[in-house]
Amino acid sequence: MDPPPPPPPPPPPRRRSPEFESLLLSGPRLGPLKQAHARLVVSGHGRSLPLITKLATLAVAAGAARYAYLLAASHPCCDSFLLTSLSRAAAHRGLPAAAVAFYRRLLAAALPFSSFAFTAVAKACADLSALRAGMAVHAHSVLLGFGSDRFVQTAMVVMYSKCGQLPVARKMFDGIRERSVVAWNAMISGYEQNGLAERAIEVYREMQVARVVPDSATFVATLSACAQAGALDLGREVEGRIVSDQMDVTVFLGSALVNMYARCGLVNEARDWFDRLQERNVVTWTSMITGYGMHGHGREAIKLFHLMRREGPTPNDVTFVAVLAACAHAGLVSEGRDAFDSMKRVYGLVPRAEHYCSMVDMYGRAGLLDDAMQFIHDSIPGEPGSEVWTAMLGACKMHKNFNLGVEVAERLIALEPQNPSHRVLLSNIYALSGKMYHVEKVRNVMIKRRLKKQIGYSLIELGGTAHLFRMGEKSHQQTREIYQYLEELIHRITDVGYVPETDSVLHELEEEEREVSLRYHSEKLAVAYGLMMSSGSTAPIRIDHLCMD
Repeated sequence: MDPPPPPPPPPPPRRRSPEFESLLLSGPRLGPLKQAHARLVVSGHGRSLPLITKLATLAVAAGAARYAYLLAASHPCCDSFLLTSLSRAAAHRGLPAAAVAFYRRLLAAALPFSSFAFTAVAKACADLSALRAGMAVHAHSVLLGFGSDRFVQTAMVVMYSKCGQLPVARKMFDGIRERSVVAWNAMISGYEQNGLAERAIEVYREMQVARVVPDSATFVATLSACAQAGALDLGREVEGRIVSDQMDVTVFLGSALVNMYARCGLVNEARDWFDRLQERNVVTWTSMITGYGMHGHGREAIKLFHLMRREGPTPNDVTFVAVLAACAHAGLVSEGRDAFDSMKRVYGLVPRAEHYCSMVDMYGRAGLLDDAMQFIHDSIPGEPGSEVWTAMLGACKMHKNFNLGVEVAERLIALEPQNPSHRVLLSNIYALSGKMYHVEKVRNVMIKRRLKKQIGYSLIELGGTAHLFRMGEKSHQQTREIYQYLEELIHRITDVGYVPETDSVLHELEEEEREVSLRYHSEKLAVAYGLMMSSGSTAPIRIDHLCMD
């Protein structure tokens, strides 16, 4: 049998035109692109739709959306592909308003739509938090038959999530028949970015049950949820998966690991990941500084901040919030002053409410109440917000400056008359200064206006399960054992000198009630349960405290 004939030689590669080559050489740079455009016109290719599409897309990548819009608008044969390409390029270039403008041009021209057009404009609406525009786009996509397109549905999940409409986002997510990893990531991120970390973790668990293979973005979002919820066990599980799968630890994934360990209190593990990363961005540095500061390692935070100024990226305003908070908690007043001064003088950053609040808190914790008040009057433009006066009030109570405390509390009540916490603090300050008549007045006003103190809860995670406690909690299935263990702990610490500070409890309670309130405080119950269930373990116990109405 004769051997089969050899395959025909491949066709010669299609040669690109000189005009197209000049566009490629120009790249996303407006000056060279304009020169290339002039060359197109001179050579008679000024109306070539493929060349104009490439030119306009590169112009958007160069940030010149207006120039690209004029190119598209002036072309006699502008088509759907051109406008869709421009909308996608603008959405991914961080020009959401331009992406919406190209979508509207496509709509006005009555040209055909594709799923790419809807995914691009949905992303733009998400970035703009433009809920009404996003809802109109959603309705338009359904009208044109794209309501069941999984790419459009996923884009709508992102849009509704970023606009804070989580129930709608979840409904969209549940309606996707074949969910890609991108859809799962969108739902996890949506919950996490809206402060619903526990729900984000639930979706991650659902993803595991569905046997969808996670990617780097999945782990970034899940680790961020673990950091927010204090879910260390799951965070370690994710880390183990990253290591076992030999995933490339990008700067985003590395920053998420640093942030998770730092916020869970394991600053040594966080620093280990920080030191191992080949690339660190401002988020990585800020996460590590935040971790040191929030767990009492103020000097380490300042040391790392100085290293960042020498070797790392330029600090941003979030970095300075972390640095100032670290100084406040560690009593590093001089370092805090220097950092605040460099923020404005060296980096040209405009302080926000968080920075002013941290400075007042720093002065207040150090007992420098006069300096704090002078800072408020001299350094804060306009009327200070409630968060600044709240920090000042806490300092007055801490250092028993009752006259100033009353003045500050009255300012707070004038700013937020419906916030019960301010009146509770005012009541305590009056009681500490012996003005029980004023305590009664504040209490009566709260009763008349039906203002109730928020209930505090403490959360502890053990074995991947969260346990929630409130003061005097008796609904836990191991209540009897918890209370018995707590009594033993209190007996032991009393023997070495522990005395409850009943002055810190609301003065509408009698002395005996205040002692009971402190004795069975939610945090004490959570700590007792943690110690009881981890007897013999050297692992740290993490308690999250939260308030609910």
